[in-house]
Amino acid sequence: MNRITSQLGSQLSLVSLNGTRRPAAPALVLVAHGSRDPRALSTVRTLIERIRELRPHLSVHLGHIELNEPLLTDTLASLGGKEDAVLVPLLLSRGYHVKHDIPEAAAAAADVRTRVAAPLGPHPLLVETLYARLVEAGWRTRTSDSARRASGVVLAAAGSRDPDAALDTRRTAQLLAERLGVPVVPAYASAAAPTVPAALRALAARGRHRVAVASYFTAPGRFATECAEAAPWIAADPLGDHPAMARLVLHRYDQAAAIPEPAAERALASA
Repeated sequence: MNRITSQLGSQLSLVSLNGTRRPAAPALVLVAHGSRDPRALSTVRTLIERIRELRPHLSVHLGHIELNEPLLTDTLASLGGKEDAVLVPLLLSRGYHVKHDIPEAAAAAADVRTRVAAPLGPHPLLVETLYARLVEAGWRTRTSDSARRASGVVLAAAGSRDPDAALDTRRTAQLLAERLGVPVVPAYASAAAPTVPAALRALAARGRHRVAVASYFTAPGRFATECAEAAPWIAADPLGDHPAMARLVLHRYDQAAAIPEPAAERALASA
């Protein structure tokens, strides 16, 4: 029923109030980081299929920053002169890729009018996905007070030297802590502190010995695997192709697509 409703809404969105057909919506270009782990590409492709199911009339494409094909630059080149595009980073916080790599690739695509959406996090839909993955791994939704006092979560993220990235991850940790009712400590696989083992030790020092590792990664890969291996109890799977992730990608797309074009761009487009 939800799929039918979504498809009907998508069809109606193509028609304006006076019965004429609306201009085509800009393409959605999902920008993934890229990974040598083949499971990452498979996961992203499944996520794209979920997005297409929710918005069947939307043109959806994939571009990678590195390591996998198609590269973002090649995807944008293939759109040249045919479609406008909204680039949605499949990234969880602000950092170098969001602030520099993706905007630079968009600016270099001279034949494509592009907008860059915000990264996925922080957002309640990410917390919904993290919670679901923890429950899948064995987190009990109902526990005694004594068990709750002994419990905690390490939110394992990739890490970045950009302070805004750490700020975004801490905000997600706060939201997840509110949902779970236990402390959630952000930790990082690289480039930032604390590490996952250090966060686990810090929680143990506070009497939290029943600690789960929540995987704050969009897809499987080396960092996600290493963080999971450090878990003393349960480790959740990465966010992956959870349905809430598809909804979040479309939410970021809609936000960016709704921003009015600058007057200079409109004048050039009509010239």
